[in-house]
Amino acid sequence: MQRTLVFNHANGFPSGTYRVLFDLWRAAGWRVIALPQIGHDPAYPVTAHWPRLREQLTRFIEAEAPGQRVQLVGHSLGGFLSLMAAARRPDLADRVVMIDSPVVAGWRAHSLQMLKVTGLYKRVSPSRVSSGRRWQWPSVEAAHAHFAAKAVFARWDPRVLRDYIACGTEPDLALRAAGQPEAVRLAFHRDIESRIYDTLPHRLTTYLRRHPPPGPVSFIAGTQSVELRQAGLAATRALTHGRIEWIEGSHLFPMEKPDETAAAVLRALDAKFEVA
Repeated sequence: MQRTLVFNHANGFPSGTYRVLFDLWRAAGWRVIALPQIGHDPAYPVTAHWPRLREQLTRFIEAEAPGQRVQLVGHSLGGFLSLMAAARRPDLADRVVMIDSPVVAGWRAHSLQMLKVTGLYKRVSPSRVSSGRRWQWPSVEAAHAHFAAKAVFARWDPRVLRDYIACGTEPDLALRAAGQPEAVRLAFHRDIESRIYDTLPHRLTTYLRRHPPPGPVSFIAGTQSVELRQAGLAATRALTHGRIEWIEGSHLFPMEKPDETAAAVLRALDAKFEVA
């Protein structure tokens, strides 16, 4: 039977953004499946610590890979959900590969909890940016030009940027009805993206003590990842027993280095890791 890789995307970036990686994994013999957009099904709303998002993922696995133990691979948000799903439903998963999804623990987790309790977290959360992100353009070409001009997206592989625009925008029916026949909008809703950021789990280590992962957990990190520096690496190193690989790039290195990232994931799935 063909082995199944279930991929889970980062917040704000629909699964189609990772088409280049999917194609490489399929060429290597994997069956690759993914939820198109996490958090957009009203049956699985975004709530504190993401239990319904985890449930959305496990239900997806049950439906798409019945009777199998799949390999879970996820980037950022997707890495956390992959880990949570595998830990809670060990019958569904074999191993987990987390792509720049560092586990927040210790004093950092306590600080995150206090910021939430006091209502101060939104002042430092990435939702500060996502909530005000531009979301409408007169055309697909205008959307592409908008993102290509930004420093973060300028580092992306051109193939990935094209795929993001293709899957990350949709017809804006309101603007089209108002006389802009080619208008598009973000497909990943800003309010959902922001809620995901603001409900980041801060008790993940407690969760993992109660529900240990069923198999190996590996981690692929970006050398310039601000998110990794903020979260620290100690808890992730302990979780993975040193199964860590580094790729040059930011938190979004899968978009910057898709070929290298795809190869690193394949190495992780084959358990060919050097101890960090």
